[in-house]
Amino acid sequence: MAAAKQLPGPQDLSDDEREALEALLFSLADDEFVIAERYTEWQVRAPTIESDISVANIAQDELGHARLYYDLLEDFGYDEPDLIWERDADEWRHSTLCELPFEEGDWADYVVRSFLFDEAEYIRLQALEGSSYPRLADRIGKIMAEEKYHREHARSWLERLCEDDESRARMQDAVDRLMPHALTLFAPTDEDIEARIDDLGIRTENLLTMREEWLDEVVPRLESVGLHVEEAQLPEQYDVHHADFDMPDELGRDQSHTDAWFDLYDEFTKSYRELGRHEAAKIMKDPDDE
Repeated sequence: MAAAKQLPGPQDLSDDEREALEALLFSLADDEFVIAERYTEWQVRAPTIESDISVANIAQDELGHARLYYDLLEDFGYDEPDLIWERDADEWRHSTLCELPFEEGDWADYVVRSFLFDEAEYIRLQALEGSSYPRLADRIGKIMAEEKYHREHARSWLERLCEDDESRARMQDAVDRLMPHALTLFAPTDEDIEARIDDLGIRTENLLTMREEWLDEVVPRLESVGLHVEEAQLPEQYDVHHADFDMPDELGRDQSHTDAWFDLYDEFTKSYRELGRHEAAKIMKDPDDE
């Protein structure tokens, strides 16, 4: 993709530029926030003390990544309640892979989900390193450094759980269940807006190219440990239109979600609502407020 002209600061963006940036940032931030919420369910429940600590650290990293993206949205006048606590559940744009509950607390579900997500995340980050929006590009290096560890952790457990027939069977069940939802990581929010994101150079690869790269990475790696992806989930021709894939009815990106999402949303906003909050409480003051 040809290099695009550098975009101006947030106050000088055109309406079209701002709309494209907001769509991308909400998708990125919501993915990170929601999958982190799910990962926290494994704290003190992972199979080893080491993995328990690792999952807690990864969840914390993902929440931090979400914050980096939400901070950029605050440049456009949003505040934290607008972005998280008071935003309607049906306005979120995360992939449905992030919101699904873990199948009967199966560790194989966590391993497969994190593997599929982290491989996609790394490819998406590579496409943002050269973003035409400097405030976004400047944050990618920190996120990529942490995602490198996430990928290594997921790959290590992928190999470990495929060493015997019984655990490999559970891993295969998780692949069959999660792969259609993982494809929604590359579903468009809106086709016109996605084209504008690419034309403006906000990312340097389009959804089609990134999805092909992701499939070229995850399918051979799954096969190398004795797992397989159903042929129905892999069309002969890749296309950004989800109709060409064996995809779930709820995509997330288009603000359609599974029932599990609304339960999760109610859970993590419960205290905020019950305490009658209108702003997020902060333990420490912002230096700018002093």
